[in-house]
Amino acid sequence: MKTIRLALAALATFFVADMAHSAPFTFKARTQSLSATGGGKYKPVETKVTWEASKTAVVIVDMWDDHWCPNAAKRVAEMAKPMNELLRLAREKGLLIIHAPSSTVDFYKDTPARKRAKDAPTAKPPVSLSKDVRWGTNWCWPNKSREPDLPIDDTDMGCDCEEEYPIREAWTRQIDLIEIDAERDAITDNGQEAYNLLAQHGIDNVILMGVHLNMCVLGRPVGIRQMVTVGKNVVLMRDMTDTMYNPKKRPFVSHFAGTDLVVQHVEKFWCPSITSTALTGKAPFRFKSDPRK
Repeated sequence: MKTIRLALAALATFFVADMAHSAPFTFKARTQSLSATGGGKYKPVETKVTWEASKTAVVIVDMWDDHWCPNAAKRVAEMAKPMNELLRLAREKGLLIIHAPSSTVDFYKDTPARKRAKDAPTAKPPVSLSKDVRWGTNWCWPNKSREPDLPIDDTDMGCDCEEEYPIREAWTRQIDLIEIDAERDAITDNGQEAYNLLAQHGIDNVILMGVHLNMCVLGRPVGIRQMVTVGKNVVLMRDMTDTMYNPKKRPFVSHFAGTDLVVQHVEKFWCPSITSTALTGKAPFRFKSDPRK
């Protein structure tokens, strides 16, 4: 009898944990909508959205261990700790975590998380994935029929340091402040592998975060343009991102105001944005060097 009671208790615990594991979560998603009376101006609109945790993935783009631009590297390190806590909470809720440190996945070649991505059954996307390799990897360039030019000038590659630094691949892996769960997470920078993982897990919803929004978060084969194009429900986590923008270039605003402009561009032409509050219940992350109130 005691054995039966213990078995029933264990079974009850399993079902309660499973229900929590797949529970839905609700958040506010922000878009930019054309004002009917504003003469072509946009205004922010927030909508309450509910997603099933078991059908949702988080994709972390290019949170590398170093960068050729020292200020960019410092901001990644500052953002990594709160992002890691966010990912811990996301796992507890049952979200799939996909780490995408582009061009460094070979560092993880023998890890369970990397094998998990490579071993996912091949799935056919509804449209062809990007095949443009002008940057040495598949890249989703701006769709001129969908979006205009970015609102910032990043033609100098966007480093906001006072000194000039040579552009180089300074990264070797994802920053180690972000933990990778060997039992559950996956690692890939490949669009097909990412799509395979989403299909395998029945993922309809994707949360994008990482760096840099005007470049990799939009353009990588696991990024916003690709995920929207293959039909996923996509949101950008706007307080867990950064841009490569130099205030000495157009439109001559602060680095953080420049990031906000790119977030608004995404909200206008690609997908809504949310903040980390959606998963943490706490105030959004803010860089210490952002002087704005």
